[in-house]
Amino acid sequence: MASPNNMPSAVDKEQIFGMAEKEMEYRVELFNKLTQSCFNKCVDKRYKESELNMGENSCIDRCVSKYWHVTNLIGQLLGSGRPPM
Repeated sequence: MASPNNMPSAVDKEQIFGMAEKEMEYRVELFNKLTQSCFNKCVDKRYKESELNMGENSCIDRCVSKYWHVTNLIGQLLGSGRPPM
């Protein structure tokens, strides 16, 4: 893979950047799904205040925690070491 002087070749660099780009896309999509799911579940559709109330904050906190926990469990079960989409 890497040349004898431990410098990655142009092909190696391209593969590394491609993998990093895919990982970033994956993380953004995971974050967007989590945000949309928890927002839809926890925030009232009729906005009464400009800030989240205590109940909404608690709900979002629990939702995000459960989402990450389940996502990591599924990733471990699949043996990928990375949560699934």
